[in-house]
Amino acid sequence: MFDLSGKAALVTGGNGGIGLGMARGLAQAGAAVAIAGRDKAKNAAAVKQLGGKAFALQADLTEEKSCRAMVDEAAQRLGRLDILVNNAGMNVRKQPQEYSLEEWRLVVDTNLTSAFVAAQAAYPHLKRAGGGKIVNIGSMMSIFGAAFVAPYGAAKGGVVQLTRALACAWARDNIQVNAVLPGWIDTAMTKRARQDIAGLHERVLARTPAGRWGVPEDLAGVAVFLCSPGADFITGSAIPVDGGYSVQG
Repeated sequence: MFDLSGKAALVTGGNGGIGLGMARGLAQAGAAVAIAGRDKAKNAAAVKQLGGKAFALQADLTEEKSCRAMVDEAAQRLGRLDILVNNAGMNVRKQPQEYSLEEWRLVVDTNLTSAFVAAQAAYPHLKRAGGGKIVNIGSMMSIFGAAFVAPYGAAKGGVVQLTRALACAWARDNIQVNAVLPGWIDTAMTKRARQDIAGLHERVLARTPAGRWGVPEDLAGVAVFLCSPGADFITGSAIPVDGGYSVQG
């Protein structure tokens, strides 16, 4: 039920953190995996970790042409496209009144607009394959508010609504679209957050029933599940993977 042999997957931002954890899970389940990122050195290191038939594409997902070319090249080199994981993301932490419009656009374009463009570019490939899976990566900030993440929270909230819209539109094409909402995962991005926000580490531990920060490998299982036949009747959902953070009172 969870075997992905013969399937082809593209993971944006798959050269590190959550994206690499998901890409590793997909590869271990048998999928051929392409990852996309801007950093050549990180791409090469990630491909070495993934092994097998994995390869990397260099792309700037804030640029429409680059994003569409990335999807088309992945489908061409893989021979098909069955799975798209929209994981690419970044953050700028400031109080709302301190953002420039350029910073706002960069955060929203990276986290939300790129997911829309990649999904739109992937649609004909998935349809040609007889159906497929799209997994969009949201955040706890898709649910909660925080003073220091205005554009990021807006973008990640938008990811959930985009997921629901695409799920409704493409169900007739046998394309399931779901979102994953990671909690506080130990990545380069959250390491910077701990440096910027005093007491964050302790507050996260206190609120998380599992009693620890997550690790990228904690996202591998949900990626495999949502991209497998076991999730064929699940679409439009937003699943927290957060050690219980979002249900703690």
